[in-house]
This record gives sequence, structure tokens and C-alpha cells, in this order.
Amino acid sequence: MIFALGVVPILLLLFGFPIFIVLLSGSVLALTFYMQMPLTAIQQNLMGSLNSPGLLAVPYFIFAGELMSRGSVSKRLVDFVRSLVGGLPGSLGVTTVGTATVFGAISGSSAASVVSVGKVMHPAMTADGYPSSFSAGMITSVSAIGIIIPPSIPMIIYGASAEASIPRLYAAGIVPGLILAIMLSAYIMFRARSGKFGTAEKPSVTQIFATLGRAAWALGAPVIVLGGIYGGVFSPTEAAAVACAYALVVTRFIYRELTWSEILDAASSTVFFTAQVLIIIAAAGLFAWILTVNQLPQNLVAWIAQMEISPWQFLLAVNILLLIVGCFMDPLSAILLLTPLLIPVVDSLGIDKVHFGIVMTLNLAIGLFTPPFGINIFVAQSVLNMKTADIYRGVMPFFLVFLAALLLITFVPAITLWGMNLFLF
Repeated sequence: MIFALGVVPILLLLFGFPIFIVLLSGSVLALTFYMQMPLTAIQQNLMGSLNSPGLLAVPYFIFAGELMSRGSVSKRLVDFVRSLVGGLPGSLGVTTVGTATVFGAISGSSAASVVSVGKVMHPAMTADGYPSSFSAGMITSVSAIGIIIPPSIPMIIYGASAEASIPRLYAAGIVPGLILAIMLSAYIMFRARSGKFGTAEKPSVTQIFATLGRAAWALGAPVIVLGGIYGGVFSPTEAAAVACAYALVVTRFIYRELTWSEILDAASSTVFFTAQVLIIIAAAGLFAWILTVNQLPQNLVAWIAQMEISPWQFLLAVNILLLIVGCFMDPLSAILLLTPLLIPVVDSLGIDKVHFGIVMTLNLAIGLFTPPFGINIFVAQSVLNMKTADIYRGVMPFFLVFLAALLLITFVPAITLWGMNLFLF
């Protein structure tokens, strides 16, 4: 059994096989050679893993993000955020953080933020005297806020896997996301002041209202989605459908930037990405079922209980594990692979599942821009036309800021729980 569920998946991962093939191969081997069960269990569990109402939100949010990431939405957001922070040192860098945060609340996609924000901000920061490596590292890293600020697709997947409330996860993610944005902005202001780059220009009230008017429809998306969820108007799945319809109306009929052909192309991209997500979820569900039937999570809980480790020691070990895993695996795959193993231990130690979900998401967000295989790095390399080594060098200071925020949020659970109680009134 160890060979089928441990050795084979690790070997396939090392050879670069897709994660769904890794999970399916181990599962089929275990069922065929080590378990006395009919192979029809494969189809039943593959389909059963997708039988979750919360997963219906995934294609809707992906499509809404696809629509809003095209056209001038990012430019409108940049102009508005810059009008608010223009008087600060390193105002363009702070604008990048603010725009990535707001854009994350619209698209829920880190890679989309790299593309949309990077195209607008990198040339502007270069012209304003920012070191190229520093600005590239900033864009690559701060875009990871997109999966922490709701609506977040990884949080939906975690909620479905851990049987945790998605509205609670969304509410709990707001304050950590804002704290992270503040810490990143403070570091950028310090670097701009000490390095003497970047100009500060205090905007006028007229300019603020003018840019707000241009960006109002874009800013309406997170307000409607999150306000509707926390106000009890609709569920996260219904909110995703509303976001989808809203994005279509704004981009096609109000901004008039997308043709029907481009909308169809966005729909095609959504179908392709949704299929990638769902096949991983199905394979992970089968793998998790086999682990449970063979009592591996229960044995892990018993083993940890014998070690008598405290919750903070477990969280520290999980942080180290997830930081390493995030360097080599995308967040969705990591969540689906590790959640069935870790949640029983989380429950046994009395750790709040919502708090743990935020910790897990933040860890894997860091993996998005961590060498050698952080997806944001390769997206930024393509968009910014820079050497990978220069981007690696640029992201390292921001990695340390993210790490400091991770430690704070991990070991002060009141931060996430306070935010959850604040927004779920």
C-alpha cells in the first residue's frame, strides 16, 4: 500500500506528470492490487467528489475574472488608487499593491493580476526611476494577494475539501489580506525613501472624484458580491453567478470594450480552466477516499497524539511543509492533496478550520512567486520580458514581508477570527 499511495505518486511528480494522473495512478494501483473492492468504486468516487454545490461557484468566478481582466478595468483601478495615495513616497508601488488587492477582489486570480497590473504599472515605475528588478519582484509577489482577498477560488476548494463554511472563509480572509497589503506598502515606502526613487504628487479632490467615476463600475463587482454574501442576500454560488452577469454587462454594454467574439473566447478559456480544476478535484477525491478507507488520517492523528505536540508546534511544521510544497505545486493541487490528511489532525488539536484555511491559503500564495516553479514568476517573465534571474532577485525582499505576515497570522488566530466575526454579523 505504501508503494501505491506513496512511492508511485512521488516518482510521477518527480518525472513531471500532471497532478491528476499522479493521484489517479496511485489510487488505481491501490484498488487493483491491495484492496478487496470492485473497481466500480473508481467511477463512483470520481463523480461523487464533484457532487458539491460549492464547486458551482468556480466556473462563474473564473468567467467573471476572465471578463474583468480584459479591457481597461485594470487601468481604471490604477488611476483611482493612485489618486488616493499619490502623495505618499513610493506612490506607484503603493498603487500597485492597492490595485492588486482590489483586482484580486474582482478576479480571484493571482496570474490575472500579474498580467493586468503588470502591463500598466511596470512601464510607469520604470519611467519613475524604480529599479527594474524591484518593480518586477513587486508585481510578481503582490499579485498573490489575489487568492487571499475574497472571492478566492482556492478558498472554495478548501471549503469543499475540509467541509468548512465558504462565507466564513471569505470573511476571515479580508483582515489578513488588508494587513498584508499594509505591510507590503510600508516596505515599499521605506525602500522608495531610502533609495530616493519614485515621485510623490498629492492629487486634488477633483482628480479623486474623476478617477472614482471612471472606476466605479469596476469597483462595484466586489461590493455586490461580498455585500450580497455577508448581507444574506445570496449564497457564494449565487454570488458567483451575479458576478458573472455583472462583469458581462459592464464589459460589453457599459465600457463597450469587449466584442461578442472576445466574450466567447473568455468563455472558452473558462471551460478549459474549469475542466483542469474539476479533473484534479475528482482525482483528489478518489485518493482521499482511499486514504480514509485505509485509516491513514486516523493513524496520523494517533501518531501525532503520541508525540504530544502542541497546536503551535503543529502549525509551525505545517507552515514549513506548505512553503516547500508551494514551491513545486499549484495551490489547488496542494489543497486537494493535503487537506484530507491535515484536517483530522487540525480537528484533534482543536485548531479552528477557518483559521487553518487562511494559513494554508497564505502559505500557498507565497508559493506562487517562490523559486524555482512559482507560476507568477513565469507569467511575469512573459509579460515584462525580463530574465528569470532578475525576477528571482526582485521577489526575495517581498518573500520576507509575506513570511512575517504569515507568522503573525498563524500565531495570532484572533486576527482571522475577529475579521470573520466582524463581517458575519
